[in-house]
Formats: sequence, structure tokens, C-alpha cells
Amino acid sequence: MANAEKVAAVAELTERFRGSSGAVLTEYRGLTVAQLAELRRSLGNHATFAVVKNTLTKIAVNEAGLDEQLSSMLVGPSAIAFVDGDVVEAAKGLRDFARANPLLVIKGGVLDGKAMSPSEITKLADLEPREVLLAKLAGAMKASLAGAAATFNALPVQMAQIAEALRAKRAEAEGGAPEAPAAEAPAAEASAAEASTPEAGAAEANAAEASASEAGSPDAQTAPGDGDEG
Repeated sequence: MANAEKVAAVAELTERFRGSSGAVLTEYRGLTVAQLAELRRSLGNHATFAVVKNTLTKIAVNEAGLDEQLSSMLVGPSAIAFVDGDVVEAAKGLRDFARANPLLVIKGGVLDGKAMSPSEITKLADLEPREVLLAKLAGAMKASLAGAAATFNALPVQMAQIAEALRAKRAEAEGGAPEAPAAEAPAAEASAAEASTPEAGAAEANAAEASASEAGSPDAQTAPGDGDEG
């Protein structure tokens, strides 16, 4: 390969690494051309599968800032699945094909700049498709909004009930206030009781005796004589 072609190949690979949401490195030793074509069809629009040269790919990986994540995997016959669509669907396509064709070995990859092991890629393939996850998320959000709307609609009723309870409580308190003057009755009864005590009776008796004594005194007896002399 001429030097200009190498430069162009490295530039293209670097752009693929930078522009893709993820990349999965595989070893394809022993796979036929027909099998590789079948793999590309199974990936559909979710990923593109390309056989690469390790020397050029290492340069591209370094320029894309993924040297630490991918360089150690670039040994043996290498091919890379660059993920352009649904990451889950791409991982599922690679996993299913590897199960049916054990000669395809998934060595690892990178997703959004984070290195992924073969087991992590398999777990990713076990997830539900993006469309299904989005539909579930939308359903959960719709249910949450419906619950919030129901709560807001119930607030006016609850406020009216609270206001009515406060009004009834206040009316009950105001209705019981006029009964307070009845407390004066015991005070009047107490006065009457004091008037009927032995001390009060003795005072009345003494007053009566004094009146009788005044009626029987000499001055009181001569009073009629005075009237005769006249």
C-alpha cells in the first residue's frame, strides 16, 4: 500500500472511531466471504463491519484518543463493527452470529469512550431494543403525569372540606359563648345563703328586741298622756 493510501486509510478509520457511538473488535479467523457477508446483512443499518489492518488501526486508535481502550485488542486477524444505529441491536446481531458461527470471536470494544469487555457486550445484547425502552419510559412518564393531575384535581375538594370543617368548628365555638353569664346565678344563690346564716338570724332578732324595748320605755308610755292634756 502506498504511503498516500495509508494516510487516507488512517484518516478514514480515525473518523469512523470519532463518528461512531461505539466500536466492537472481533477476530474473524476462518470465516468465509459468504459468512462475512451474512454478518453484514444481519447487522443491517445498526453497524458496519470492516476488516482492518492492525498497524494502521493502531495509529487511528491513537489519533482518536482510544489507544488505552483498544490497542491491546489489535492482535491477529481483526475486524471492527462500527456502531452507527442502535447499540443494543448491533450487539445483539454480533452475539447471535457468534453463537451460530463460533469462529467469530468478540474481543471487546468501546461505547461512548468507555472500554467494554466481551461479557459486557453480551449483557448489552440482552437489553431490550431502544424503541421498546423509550416506549416504556414514555408510559412511565405518562402514568406519573396522570397521577400528578389527579392529585391537583383533588386539591380544591380537599380545601373545601377543610374550610367547611373550620367554619363548623368556629360556629360551634360562637354558639356556646352566650351560656357564660349563667355563672352569675351561683353568685346570687351564695348571697341568699349568706343572708340565711345563723349570724344573719341573730342580727334580725336583736333588731326586733330593740324595737320592742323602745316601744315599752317611759317616754313611749307618756306619749298618750301628752295627748290627753291637750
